[in-house]
Amino acid sequence: MRILITAGPTREYIDNVRFISNASSGRMGYAIAAAAAARGHDVVLISGPVALTPPPGVEVVQVESAQDMLFAAERAFGGCAAAIMSAAVADFRPAERQATKAPKPSGEWALRCVATQDICAELGRKKGTRIVVGFALQDEDPHTRAEEKLTRKNCDAIVLNGPETIGQPRARQQIKVAGEPWREPIEATKEESAERIVRLVEELVERGGR
Repeated sequence: MRILITAGPTREYIDNVRFISNASSGRMGYAIAAAAAARGHDVVLISGPVALTPPPGVEVVQVESAQDMLFAAERAFGGCAAAIMSAAVADFRPAERQATKAPKPSGEWALRCVATQDICAELGRKKGTRIVVGFALQDEDPHTRAEEKLTRKNCDAIVLNGPETIGQPRARQQIKVAGEPWREPIEATKEESAERIVRLVEELVERGGR
């Protein structure tokens, strides 16, 4: 089957030099793409800016901003049976992008920001019987907040991570499928976690979307 995977951070530019971003390395999404391709799936990987080599046999679409990623994901999703939304999309972007590098202020600098569009929720709204797996990175009341995201984004399952997994070779994750109890938490390499997530998608596609 054809699977859409998002990975890495996004950059939301303040001017032509400065930007808002986060510490995501993209390793989880790239590992998922590699695992899906190794299991014979047709993979389109939409990647924010990362210092990683794309897995062989995977179609890669490079993007920078959340808006770029949204457009690319919506275009690709039409031909996919499932989407795995592992990208760490910036929650906010500057309300206005300056055309040139703004001079350093002498004192405080107030930056007005607006919320970016929720890419996972957009795909969840349009998915029909297709499968959407979301990710939640939470450091406070993690299960409650992840369950809220699962419902609000209309996902079929959500993968819960802690902030300690960012940029690390191992991940402690817990998965909840909609309408089911939380599965047992597992700590493993990101490659092992990736294969488990791909197998989950295969399971959910075989069952049929909700």
